[in-house]
Amino acid sequence: MLLEGKTAVVYGGGGAIGGAAARTFAREGARVFIAGKTLSKLREVAADIERKGGVVDIAEVDALDASSVDRHLEHVLAAAGRVDIALNAIGMFHVQGAPLAELSLEDFLFPVTAYMKSNFITAKAVALQMIQQGSGVILTLSTPGARATGPGVLGFGVTCGAIETFSRLLAAELGSSGVRVVCLRPDAIPEALPASHAQAVFEGFANRAGVTVETMLDDWVRKGALLQRPPKLAEVAEFAAFVASDRAGAMTGAIANLTCGSVLD
Repeated sequence: MLLEGKTAVVYGGGGAIGGAAARTFAREGARVFIAGKTLSKLREVAADIERKGGVVDIAEVDALDASSVDRHLEHVLAAAGRVDIALNAIGMFHVQGAPLAELSLEDFLFPVTAYMKSNFITAKAVALQMIQQGSGVILTLSTPGARATGPGVLGFGVTCGAIETFSRLLAAELGSSGVRVVCLRPDAIPEALPASHAQAVFEGFANRAGVTVETMLDDWVRKGALLQRPPKLAEVAEFAAFVASDRAGAMTGAIANLTCGSVLD
């Protein structure tokens, strides 16, 4: 198994991408600690993992609160002795679809401030432990908004650009300690809508176009993606497990393009 003997922490582990990654990490042999703000969602993921023989722990954690993250990490270390993999896959509702003329300063700044705060808090917490170990993998999550241009994504596009830059700079800072950092960049995943905040976020665009979110996404990927389809949750989760494994030991400071070709590097 790719991750046998490793310990993984997934922030936002009750969400669509976080939950899919947690299930795959567990299947590949990792002991998984999933953290989030909604215990019911965490329990659902944990039940799936345990049903298939995986080892999982759940905890209510606010990834925007450093003390909450630190307390949880102390629990992880007390239980497992180390942390080998950390994925920040939290999701928060934010405004998309509004052009500059209608976008308030608060709505512009919210995703930038909140997502960067969470990524800094979680990365710093696990990095300090990984430095002591001399190894570890930190995974971040971005979207094509970091590269794609168009109206309505000013706040979140800047956010994703910041997450990717943060990931590269973090990789440079931690590389000499044996810690790797990789940013995952999938495009919108229709099957993730029921389990994530994305449905409400995308409605900002869809309502202006007078279509459903599903129709909007289908049109987007078929016109814009080279593979003429969106990525699948399983594809993102499988790549996350691979890149967190020793088989990808030479990879760091990278932005992994999992968009099915909707943006090109």
